[in-house]
Amino acid sequence: MKRTQIQLDEETYRKLREEAHARQTSMAALVREAVRAQLGLGPKHKRLEDFTFVGSGRSKQGNLAPVSERHDEALTQALLHRVKRLCPSEKPSRHKRISIS
Repeated sequence: MKRTQIQLDEETYRKLREEAHARQTSMAALVREAVRAQLGLGPKHKRLEDFTFVGSGRSKQGNLAPVSERHDEALTQALLHRVKRLCPSEKPSRHKRISIS
């Protein structure tokens, strides 16, 4: 999808906004629909390929699954792993500040 900008007079903007609200959709979706209709392209049907973002947030959760509920523990584990990798001879202490850049 390509991004573009348009300028609308106040009345057109107001009516577009009201229609989008009434249909419970975005103004951009209404503009796309109107442009496709004007060009004789008809409505665009959603395909599975249109949803490329699905699953993009997947990650290896390891023994802390579900990370969405145990994020503090996962962050602590990840930071300690990084400290051990960067400073293998030092043992992290609760009282010692460790700077990670």
